[in-house]
Amino acid sequence: MTKPALTILLASPRGFCAGVDRAIEIVERALVKHGAPVYVRHEIVHNRFVVESLEQKGAIFVQELDEVPEGVPVIFSAHGVPKSVPEAAKARNLLYFDATCPLVSKVHREAERHEKDGRQVILIGHAGHPEVIGTMGQLSDNSIVLVETEQDAEELVVPDSENLAYVTQTTLSVDDTASIIKILLRRFPNMMGPKQEDICYATTNRQEAVKAISARCDALLVIGAPNSSNSKRLVEVAFKQGCEKAALVQRATDIQWDRLAGIKTLGITAGASAPEVLVEEVIDAFRAHFDVRIEEVNIRDEDVVFKVPKTLSDTTANKEIH
Repeated sequence: MTKPALTILLASPRGFCAGVDRAIEIVERALVKHGAPVYVRHEIVHNRFVVESLEQKGAIFVQELDEVPEGVPVIFSAHGVPKSVPEAAKARNLLYFDATCPLVSKVHREAERHEKDGRQVILIGHAGHPEVIGTMGQLSDNSIVLVETEQDAEELVVPDSENLAYVTQTTLSVDDTASIIKILLRRFPNMMGPKQEDICYATTNRQEAVKAISARCDALLVIGAPNSSNSKRLVEVAFKQGCEKAALVQRATDIQWDRLAGIKTLGITAGASAPEVLVEEVIDAFRAHFDVRIEEVNIRDEDVVFKVPKTLSDTTANKEIH
């Protein structure tokens, strides 16, 4: 029986960003240098395949620092942590490595500067996300307030409208965030913003790549985790571009084949914490059902690299996650 033809539009850039690469490399290098086990507070990045791959090498993932025994290294996730976490690690004399993405750390430092200069900080982000918890945990409670939606922005009440600044989570929808900022600036014209926008290059590029292919797609799959902010935003971007059959899948086993009956063109991308091996797995699954032709749509090249901490730079990582 002849397989139906399917064109796969493969969005690029996709998948791992520099911050995710660095975080995974920190865990791998720590395992080589210090041996197993190495503890990691929270998922190092939001992807079960990555977490399970590191667990097989000897990483142990915990929710809180008090689950880490004495005498073993602990690593903080790429999403960043409140100041109280490294302070607690120091109090216990734990050896710790901070895998916070440098672009998240940039937001932390901005927020700290604004607080030091007497401004209240408005954080645009999603409540409960580890990055938001980490950023809010850099400041005292009365110095930072969270805004999630346009309605929040319209209803926000502040004690001093002349001393405000905003920062954002790095993995938000570019368009939605711009709308929220526009409302805040209309209401608080003197509000200060970052010199360079806080939404990271990888989030921006992956959203633009989805925009570039969505109109041509009968369906679009984003490979990523359900707790991955940047992956969920890619699905939303595809929907807004008119691709009604956009969906998030963690692996090929999540594909709902009945929803894809009769499609001629499929878009595929991956969130910033999803390894390329999962993209290949999904494509192979489609080859079993369709006569596949692949067209890679590259909107720009990425060459960003973040260095690991100096204490681990003399160790070679045992890389197996791609």
